[in-house]
Amino acid sequence: MSKSTSAESDNLSIRESFRIMFRASRAYWLVNLVNFGDGIAYFGILNLLTLFIHDQLGLTDQLTGVAVSVFTGAVTLFMFFGGFVSDRLGVRKALMISLAFLLLGRALLTASPLFDAVGIMMWSSLALMALGTGVLQPTLYAGAKEFSDPRTSALSYSLIYAVMNFGIVIESWMSPFIRERGGIEAVFWTMAAVNCTVLIAILLLFTKKVEDRDRVVEIEKNHHSKQSFGERLKTLPILDARFMTFIFVLLPVRTMFAHQWLTMPHYIMRCFPESVGSRYEWFQGLNPLIITFAVPLAAAMTRKVNVISMMIVGTIVSAASTFILSPSPTVTLLILYILVFSLGEAIWSSRFYEYIADLAPAGQVGAYMGLAGIPWFLAKFTTGFYSGFMLEKFIPESGSQDSGTLWTIYGIIALLSPLGLLLTKKWMENAHQKQA
Repeated sequence: MSKSTSAESDNLSIRESFRIMFRASRAYWLVNLVNFGDGIAYFGILNLLTLFIHDQLGLTDQLTGVAVSVFTGAVTLFMFFGGFVSDRLGVRKALMISLAFLLLGRALLTASPLFDAVGIMMWSSLALMALGTGVLQPTLYAGAKEFSDPRTSALSYSLIYAVMNFGIVIESWMSPFIRERGGIEAVFWTMAAVNCTVLIAILLLFTKKVEDRDRVVEIEKNHHSKQSFGERLKTLPILDARFMTFIFVLLPVRTMFAHQWLTMPHYIMRCFPESVGSRYEWFQGLNPLIITFAVPLAAAMTRKVNVISMMIVGTIVSAASTFILSPSPTVTLLILYILVFSLGEAIWSSRFYEYIADLAPAGQVGAYMGLAGIPWFLAKFTTGFYSGFMLEKFIPESGSQDSGTLWTIYGIIALLSPLGLLLTKKWMENAHQKQA
């Protein structure tokens, strides 16, 4: 964002910012349509994936954790390359291709119990879904930058995050009813149907004419193509020590997000009565419900506060919330944990993406987003390799349980992120000020 645009943004009232935001182009709202639909489909499957693999495919706790961790890690691994694919193909084509891969993967996963080669089907479907999501995610943020007013950049990125979470809310509230009537497979087929519907809508509505007409930020492809390999290499954020510190210091707190699908489903099913477990998705749905409204409001109210300060406050809240689960399990404490954890997420999550997107040139947003996902890849990929062991040790399916120690250990790990941000705050703020 240029200095003049930044000044204009600072002078806008919150009401004016929202007015400009909601008058965004058709292309921007089509990007959000994909975002909304994939929020339903992706998390509708992810929230039940450990249960599906463990119960339907017969894998142990440890192998299930590894399988889900490999999948979620692969999503971010593909984002490294998916960002370049997005920049190369353009937003419209990248959305269509990624949705097609996702549809095929989701259909294969749901049908995998019907085949003798269950393992091959499972891993093939997970690979297709990981590839599709790996291209889709950076494409969404590239679309937010290309098709929205630069004066409302903080809101446009926060709305991408909020709309995705609104999709999760819809999925979380309808999933238990579908699961009661047809099992997890019925939920997964519904998610595939949502995927198919969104793909058809994009094929029909998101034409090349719409893409060219609604693009606000021009991509300087010709300038970039004239650069030598060495000049292109110098523009990569991976060579910026402050940038790399900024993204890697978030690794510990990001493990808590991975535990929402690796640990939380088993925690609720094993440590609470069946009446609570049968509505597991409703508890999971509280987080995105809060995020849907809190993220845009937090972004609008704190748009003048520098990113590092917001990251420190938000990660402290997110990490500290974990200790709410240290006492014996109760529904009240579970709900309180979700509320506080969500508040922390709302404070810092979208500001992280705003920082990355503003740092990147228009034609390289996808690549920057992919590289910024390195620590997220490590968090998702590594967490599953110990989550199954921790489940069997502290909250096994049968025998004595000690869930409080489990969450206390995880909370201590998460606190390393705000501590790291505090120690490097002045150094990283200097880098951010130079970008302004």
